[in-house]
Amino acid sequence: MSTDHHRNLINPFQPLRVLSDDQTAHIHGQAVRYLADEGIKVLFAEAREIFAAAGCSVGDDDVVRLDPEIVQDSLAAAPESFRVHARNPERSLDIGGRNVSLLPVGGPPFVSDLAGGRRTGTMVDQENFLKLTQTFDVMAATAPSVEPSDVPINIRHLRSGLATVTLTDKVPYLFTRGRRRVRDSFDLLKILHGLDTDDEFAQRPTCWANINTNSPRQLDVPMSMGIIDMARAGQPCMMTPFTLAGAMAPVTLAGALVLQHMEAVAAITLSQLVRPGTPVVYGAFTSNVDMKSGSPAFGTPEAMKGALASGQLARHIGVPWRSSGSSASNTPDAQGGYETMMNTFGALLGGANVILHTAGWQEGGLTASYEKFILDIEMCQMIAETLSPVVVDDAELALDAITEVGPGGHFFGTPHTLERFETAFYAPLVFSRANFEQWSDDGSLRADERATAVWEEALEAYERPPLDSDVEAAMVAFVEQRAAEGGAAPD
Repeated sequence: MSTDHHRNLINPFQPLRVLSDDQTAHIHGQAVRYLADEGIKVLFAEAREIFAAAGCSVGDDDVVRLDPEIVQDSLAAAPESFRVHARNPERSLDIGGRNVSLLPVGGPPFVSDLAGGRRTGTMVDQENFLKLTQTFDVMAATAPSVEPSDVPINIRHLRSGLATVTLTDKVPYLFTRGRRRVRDSFDLLKILHGLDTDDEFAQRPTCWANINTNSPRQLDVPMSMGIIDMARAGQPCMMTPFTLAGAMAPVTLAGALVLQHMEAVAAITLSQLVRPGTPVVYGAFTSNVDMKSGSPAFGTPEAMKGALASGQLARHIGVPWRSSGSSASNTPDAQGGYETMMNTFGALLGGANVILHTAGWQEGGLTASYEKFILDIEMCQMIAETLSPVVVDDAELALDAITEVGPGGHFFGTPHTLERFETAFYAPLVFSRANFEQWSDDGSLRADERATAVWEEALEAYERPPLDSDVEAAMVAFVEQRAAEGGAAPD
C-alpha cells in the first residue's frame, strides 16, 4: 500500500488569488496598526516580559501593544523555508516554497468505525492511526491523531510520544500543554536522534507543534508557553488562530481574515523575539459557523475563499503557511467527502505548504473515523497524482501508435498500450469502477463499507520501521523513569 512517489510533493500550479495586492497589503497594514493601537491580551507573564523587553507596551490589563517596527523586524527574521528532520532521512520535510505536506487528523477525543460506532479514543486507537499514517506515504508526517483517554493525563504525553517515535519514522508532532511535558518530549527526541545538548537540538528541527490563539485577541498561558519553548529549542511551531466567522471572529470574511492575521502576526513576533530566525508557519483556520445552530462549518465557500486569501497574506509576510482539510459531517458520507475536498483544494489552490486534517477528520474534529481516513487517503493519493508533472517526449506523444491504429480504431491492443497499461493510470485504493452487475455480484458495498476492509488489511500488514535496539531501550527507560517520577500534568 506504500507508494514512494507520493512523498515530498511539489505543487506545480500558480497559487490562485482572491484578493488584489492592494487588498492584501491593506489587511496586513490594518492588522499591524490595530496591534499597535489596541493590542492583544497575553495571559502568561513571561511572554509579556519578553514583549516589554523588546519595547512593546504592556498595560495593567495584560494587553500588549506591539510597535510596528518590532513586528516588521520580527517578520523579516522568520525564515521563508526550512527543513524538519525525520529519523528516516527519506521522510524529512522541506517546508515552504512549492512544497506540500499532507497530514492526517489530529486531536479528536472520539473515534468511530462501522462496526464499533462512535466511542472514546484509547491508546490502541492512537497506535492504530499512527500505523495507518506510517503505511500510506502520502501522509507526510504524524499528527496528534486521537486522545488516548485510557492513559492518565500526567503520563499521556510520555506514552504517546514513545508510540509516535517507535511506530513511525516520520516527523513527530508534540503537544505544547505544559513546560515539563514539552521538556520530556524534547528529551525523548534528543535520545532518538543521538543529540547530547540543547544547542545541538536547537540547530536541528526534528518535530512540529501547533498553537491556537484564543480568538478573539488573546494568547493564553499554555499557548504562550508553547511558543516560547518551541522557539528556544529551534523547533517549528504553527501559529493558528481559531477564527470562525460569526462566533470567535466577525461575521464578514474580511473581518475574520484581519483578526486571523493580527493574531498570527503577534504569535510569530513573540517567537522571533525569543529566538530570531526560529522556524514558524502561518496557520490559517478561518471558516464560519452555522448561524442557525452555532456549530462550526467546514468545507464552505467562505472557508475556501479564506484559504486562498490566507495564502496571499502568508506570502505577503514571507513565511510558510498551514491550512486544513476538514468536515462537519457526522459520518463518512458524501457531505464529508465534499467538505474535505473543498477545504483541501482551497488550501492547495492557495499554495499551502502544510495541510493538516486531510485524512480521518469527522464531526468538526471531535471524531477520528477509520473509514473516512481511508476514503480521504484515496483523495490525497489522487491529489498527489494530480501534482505529478506531465511528461512530454516522443514516447509519450505516441505518434507511432496513432498511425498504427488509424482512423476509427482503438488502442487497447497496441504495443504502446500493452507496455504501459499496468502503470498508465492511478489505481484506486477503495473506489470502485465496476459496472452495476459486477458491483452487485461483489455485495453492493458502499465506499465506506469497502474502506473497512482496507484499514483492517493495512493494520494486519503493518510493519514497524527499523529502529536501533539500544536507542529504543534508552527511550523506553527514559519514559519509564519519568512515569515513575509522576510524569507531568498540563500547565
